[in-house]
Amino acid sequence: MPQFDEFTASDILAKDSWTAQATRPAIGIDVACTKLVVDLQTMPRANAEAVLQAALATLRESTAVDTAFLLLLAADSATIQTVYATHSSLMQGRIETLRGESLEQYPWLRSRLDHLRLSELRDCAGPRKEQQAEAARLLQLQIGSMLAVAIRVQGRPAGLLGLGTILPRGAWDVNLQLLLKLVGASLASALERIALEMRLLTLEERVELSQLAANDGLWDFDMQTNAVYYSPRWKVMLGYDGVDAERTVEWRSLVHPEDLVRVQQQLREHIDGKQTVFESVHRMRHRDGEYRWVMSRAKARVDEHGRLLRLVGVELDITERRLYEEALFREKESAQITLQSIGDGVITTDGDSVIDYINPIAEQLTGWRLEDAMGRPVEEIFRAFHEETCEPLENPLTVSIRRARPSKSVRPMLLIRRDGNELYVESSAAPIRDGAGKCGGGVLVFHDVTESRELNRRLSYHASHDLLTGLVNRREFESRVERSLKSARARESSFAMCYLDIDQFKIINDTCGHSAGDVLLGQIGALLKSKVRWRDTLSRLGGDEFGVLLEACSLDEALRTAETLRESVRNFRFTWEDRVFRLGASVGVVPITADNVDVASILSAADSACAAAKEAGRNRVHSFAEEITETAAVASFSQANRFIQALRELGCKFALDDFGTGLSSFGYLKHFPVDYLKIDGSFVREILHDPIDREMVRSINEIGHLTGKLTIAEFAENAEIIQMLTSLGVDYAQGYGVAQPQRVLKAVNA
Repeated sequence: MPQFDEFTASDILAKDSWTAQATRPAIGIDVACTKLVVDLQTMPRANAEAVLQAALATLRESTAVDTAFLLLLAADSATIQTVYATHSSLMQGRIETLRGESLEQYPWLRSRLDHLRLSELRDCAGPRKEQQAEAARLLQLQIGSMLAVAIRVQGRPAGLLGLGTILPRGAWDVNLQLLLKLVGASLASALERIALEMRLLTLEERVELSQLAANDGLWDFDMQTNAVYYSPRWKVMLGYDGVDAERTVEWRSLVHPEDLVRVQQQLREHIDGKQTVFESVHRMRHRDGEYRWVMSRAKARVDEHGRLLRLVGVELDITERRLYEEALFREKESAQITLQSIGDGVITTDGDSVIDYINPIAEQLTGWRLEDAMGRPVEEIFRAFHEETCEPLENPLTVSIRRARPSKSVRPMLLIRRDGNELYVESSAAPIRDGAGKCGGGVLVFHDVTESRELNRRLSYHASHDLLTGLVNRREFESRVERSLKSARARESSFAMCYLDIDQFKIINDTCGHSAGDVLLGQIGALLKSKVRWRDTLSRLGGDEFGVLLEACSLDEALRTAETLRESVRNFRFTWEDRVFRLGASVGVVPITADNVDVASILSAADSACAAAKEAGRNRVHSFAEEITETAAVASFSQANRFIQALRELGCKFALDDFGTGLSSFGYLKHFPVDYLKIDGSFVREILHDPIDREMVRSINEIGHLTGKLTIAEFAENAEIIQMLTSLGVDYAQGYGVAQPQRVLKAVNA
């Protein structure tokens, strides 16, 4: 077995250099980071390799990286002796090939081996000048970005603990950096502990063998002859073997000056009969000048007058034991600091679920101080309730101890603090087993998810609602229509849908601005919502279009509801900057039946019915089945043509508005003898960025010219759009890029 100073981290973990006694089974706390740290802190030497591999796997999964690795250095601190690593399925390179390589090849990393110093290589394809050697090697291993922390054991560089991703990334998150340092500190502490255990084992073997030759050193002071005797073992213990110690060594002069006063006082009390035996633990100077800890016991013999005649004592060198006790104390302190520094609340109990410890975070979350919580049942401190029904829940730690297996909450639970305040937490619990595998207690780990839960609730709301009106958005509306269609096919209920388009909205939006349009939409949404039943769904489908899904509603009932909505909009007055506007609503109504093909066909039919209501004169309700006859459409065109011809005789000219938005737009050109063709603004708005919109405008313009009509482009909102329209040959432009809307009287006077 190597001497203590010769142990490397790899020697510590080598199977053939250690014979372990029965180890305690893993505790199994099902919280990744906490379990990782605790496992490392309690890592037994016998299965250290397995613990390290599991810890690396946990670290990789918890941090969502592609590889987690540990490079252990040889005794020279310059050669990679052992490599532990875990990879994702995407990793083709193997970091294990670094085994045997010298750090001389990687000067940047070699210069950063201070304890717990972080090294960050964000992009191996574009490293800094001093990182080029490391970056090139990592790229060979298919690592694009790396974060590593150096660890030291026994005062010398022992290795690197690192994370890696295939793709380069920006700065590594500070939480990952802190986690890596915490895990590195725990790993270094564990390796230090194992090294100390190995040293102590060596010393214990030495003590065991020397017990046959009387391990205690003995001294004997004879006050009558003024003679002193030191046993051979005593001389060996303090380095005076082969020396005439009886003539040259004074026992009192070897006692450490800081301990001497206490030792003399205890001896005096014993000689005076105040203590039956002299017992002391103090330091004595070795011949080489080093002080050793000894346990000293002595017995005095006095005469009838209380005068000292003889003092015989034995001393045992306990320096190694003191080192072990100090190491255990540091280990305990390290574990306590870890529990106090993690961001989760931790509660531990005995086998009866009585609390024996809570960390500072648990104090904050529960409102209980450690001294008040100790000795109380865990149910009294951690009071859990269902997050929605508020029904009491059985304590998760009690459940875990009873079932003798770990458990984790599948959803947040409501925690009532000592002061009555509430918060939402997620938790995990696990039993703690003794060396025989018997459950002797448990640990509960939990953290506050109140803010994240509220954020998720808000995100869910925003994903399904229109922010302007607060109504259900189109995506959610279509989802509910789909559910209604399934219900209709199952003959569970009857449904209908209304499709509303606000007449005159475009006028208000163009003349008063978008702010006025937004306010109007909000008021219309509130108005319509007040007219439908609580079980019906009102949605803003986009622009000035609204949809209503009517549940348990026949077509006749739906038509009456649509008429109510239309009348409400008709009676509504919108006021903006001392101006009052009247509105109207064109409403299309369709039933939802088992014969409907899908949601798209229902929406299309409702939209077509709404368009028919507009073509019939606006501000009215229209309903038909899904097949729209050409005869009805032609009849509408005929009526419109007669109207156009009558006004043209009076000198009026006509423009066909919003051209291109309907499927039958090109059919209008064959029936309506209009003078101008207005290209719908939805194609013009993104003409500078969308090639499809640009080609649509070009096509409509060319078709308009072929039919002898002048073209007008809507939404020409800036000079760049106007320039593009000019290049396409469009005759006229309408929009803020030409001029801002003005009151009629003001424009005339100007």
